[in-house]
Amino acid sequence: MPTPTTPTDLTRRAFLAASAGAAVSAAAGARPASAPAIGRKRADTVRVGLVGCGGRGTGAALQALRADPGAELHAIADAFPPAIEPCLANIRQGLAENAGAGAPADSEHRSSPDRANWYTGFDAYQQLIDSGCDVVLLCTPPGFRPQHLAACVDAGKHVFCEKPVAVDGPGVRSVLESARKSKEKGLALMSGFCWRHQNQVRACFDKVLSGGIGDVHTVQCTYNTTGWVTPKPRKPEWSDTEWQLRNWQYFVPLSGDHIVEQAVHAIDWIAWAFGDDTPTKCTAVGGRQTRPNVPETGNVYDHFSVTYEYEGGRRGYHMCRHWPNTASDNSAYMTGSEGNCIMSPWAGTHVIRGKNNWRGTTPGNDMYQAEHDELFKSIREGAPFNDGVRMAHTTLLAIMGRMAAYTGAEVTWDQALNSQEKLGPAKWDWGPLPMPALAIPGRTPLV
Repeated sequence: MPTPTTPTDLTRRAFLAASAGAAVSAAAGARPASAPAIGRKRADTVRVGLVGCGGRGTGAALQALRADPGAELHAIADAFPPAIEPCLANIRQGLAENAGAGAPADSEHRSSPDRANWYTGFDAYQQLIDSGCDVVLLCTPPGFRPQHLAACVDAGKHVFCEKPVAVDGPGVRSVLESARKSKEKGLALMSGFCWRHQNQVRACFDKVLSGGIGDVHTVQCTYNTTGWVTPKPRKPEWSDTEWQLRNWQYFVPLSGDHIVEQAVHAIDWIAWAFGDDTPTKCTAVGGRQTRPNVPETGNVYDHFSVTYEYEGGRRGYHMCRHWPNTASDNSAYMTGSEGNCIMSPWAGTHVIRGKNNWRGTTPGNDMYQAEHDELFKSIREGAPFNDGVRMAHTTLLAIMGRMAAYTGAEVTWDQALNSQEKLGPAKWDWGPLPMPALAIPGRTPLV
């Protein structure tokens, strides 16, 4: 297999844009998997392992190290060897900026992330797990999440599991089983559904769920954006697998499509507003209207609209799109028997009108950091946080919406959960990989 080249963009976290200039050359070779252990573990040390060195992984590692004074970056893993050094450089700069802003000086073991063991390739996650980590951060493309989570839980590791947690029904079932095992073992399992940890949004939902608008019967949410990650044209030396991995957002077996990979955040608001109840069924439309029809944009759609039906006549409506030069919006509109709530976090708007008028005044916070603060605190206190079932159910909400849009069928919750459609190969390798087909409603079967 040809050696992958250095990723040129670290995506999804704003802090990376500020610190990307610190990325060092990836020409140097990665530390071999046989690198010596970091040394004797101190009694208060929590060894952190990062799987996936992109923007999300780099951000999660920094947040984990900031969350606990005893956190140490013990190991780092990525399929691509050259991805590791830029990741470490950004972590290094982030820690330095944190200290420069008046935070307490980083302890000796935290100030040297370069001492972490390196693992590369498709089995790197297992090598990292076996290296002695206490907490593992799972931040690869979502298609790998169920397999990686199962391995972590089987090995008795606490986990931060980025959203979404799967891309298909078999993956969700695997995650539900891992969630069950993690509960049995007393392990912490924190999902990346970050809005659940944003103080203003929490305050808004506290009001709604405590009767602020009466009985909630309708929820509408949007996740409309003007673009996405710039696709990478194929290089001659890239295998099929490497090419798809470098454009993972555009290939459904890796991303689940943007309704699952990105808009699932807004879909989680529907779940939250209905007390994390599950719908009975859904119908949907979607398509590919503005996305360029070039190979590197894969087989994902650029817009979806879904109607979820719940017991008692309740309904949830979701719309998302990636259309350039159009209006962006990420909002939720909740209607109940005694009023309605408008929640628009991007605009800082949280308002209830009706019998109990209310306007949110809670100060904002860094929800990404809050996730890790709560995770590590729960581990320290011996009361591990675990939202494994909830994260699996919200992921399935997005998957069933995609299934309904792709097929044109009415999809029930049970059909989605018990679906036998397994996306992606049985075993990932660096060789040939067929191009997944673009779904056509009325022709694509419901499996």
